[in-house]
Amino acid sequence: MSWLWRLLYSLAWYLALPLAFAYLWRRGARQPEYRRDWPERLGFYRQTVTGPVIWLHAVSVGETRAAQVLVNALRQRHPDHRIVLTQMTPTGRDTARQLFGDSVTVAYLPYDLPGAVGRFLRHFRPRFGVLMEMELWPNLLHGSADAGVPLYLVNARLSEKSLRGYQRVSGLVGPALARLAGVAAQGPRDAERLTSLGAKAVQVSGNIKFDFGLDSGLTELGLQWRQHMGERPVWAAACTREGEEALLLDALARQPLPEEVLLVLVPRHPQRFDEVANLLAQRGLRYLRRSQWQGDAAVPAQVQVLLGDSLGELAAYYAAVDLAFVGGSLVDLGSHSVIEPCAQGVPVLLGPSSFNFADAVAEAVALGAAQQCADADAVVAGVASLLAAPAARQGMAQAGLAFVAGHRGAVARVMTLLP
Repeated sequence: MSWLWRLLYSLAWYLALPLAFAYLWRRGARQPEYRRDWPERLGFYRQTVTGPVIWLHAVSVGETRAAQVLVNALRQRHPDHRIVLTQMTPTGRDTARQLFGDSVTVAYLPYDLPGAVGRFLRHFRPRFGVLMEMELWPNLLHGSADAGVPLYLVNARLSEKSLRGYQRVSGLVGPALARLAGVAAQGPRDAERLTSLGAKAVQVSGNIKFDFGLDSGLTELGLQWRQHMGERPVWAAACTREGEEALLLDALARQPLPEEVLLVLVPRHPQRFDEVANLLAQRGLRYLRRSQWQGDAAVPAQVQVLLGDSLGELAAYYAAVDLAFVGGSLVDLGSHSVIEPCAQGVPVLLGPSSFNFADAVAEAVALGAAQQCADADAVVAGVASLLAAPAARQGMAQAGLAFVAGHRGAVARVMTLLP
């Protein structure tokens, strides 16, 4: 009956296609890039590629950054191949261009329609494909197998919550997973869940995000920024999602930090930069936007918040602060990665929601590299406590470095799976 699931799924996609483009147009009101390159969403491309191709899909910013070490490993093994790197979001696409320039071909992955998938595969003719994390597009998986393109799912993670969702459509997802040429899961529980859905011969590789190398240029930039922030204590609220800024600001109003403390506030998505700036203005907070500060002059003492309205500088923000709250965790979005701040020796605080990185967060907390807080008030209390305790921060920093060092090697394990 899998053919019937696929038929109904494809029909649903065709019916939803006008809504998908309406969504892109609406998002384009705040982020004009969403209104560009629409033909690629249907499998029509202007980019031309000669020679053998390896295709790597990283849906957005986080996956694209994580893919950097994998791209380097694939280049080393296949120096004569061109890498086609696909995303689903403009921010992911921009990140790919920042990281790789013209050394890779950047394109959107088409919507999961049989015709669009077929056009994509015929145009680029990849020797094999690699999907990062949990990109399960049934027509893409079936279409690749039918076209003789081995497709691998790597760095795969599957939470218990996501598993329950996929189980409701197991007749669609199971047969598609079974057609993958190989699967590398982040941890044993991810492997068990993927196997229960229908994936074959799943191996555990670890999380390749532990293998990323720090960008020395961004680290140096952050250290330069810190010099211009003076001797004041500095903490970051990074990768914040909608609703979290208000929760944190409310908590700060209830239990104010010392006046000299500087908050570096970095929203996850660029389309929200203006929204967060308006929120700060409404609260009467004195703030400075990164886009208005060149980083080569002192941050005025009266500034309470530095708004990180820039792309590609997250590592620099982490390098400039004494400790960091990681967003996506006060609202029920499963948190963003704690690995990057830990790799820079930055003590980490996060809220209660961490299902996207459950194992990593649990270990970071157990090792003393991170503290998980029940709510925004607990986050602010943790910030106050740690800013007053340099020795405790130093202990968390060392624990974070050890935590990351102990997990390196995932890329090498993934490469044993790939051609």
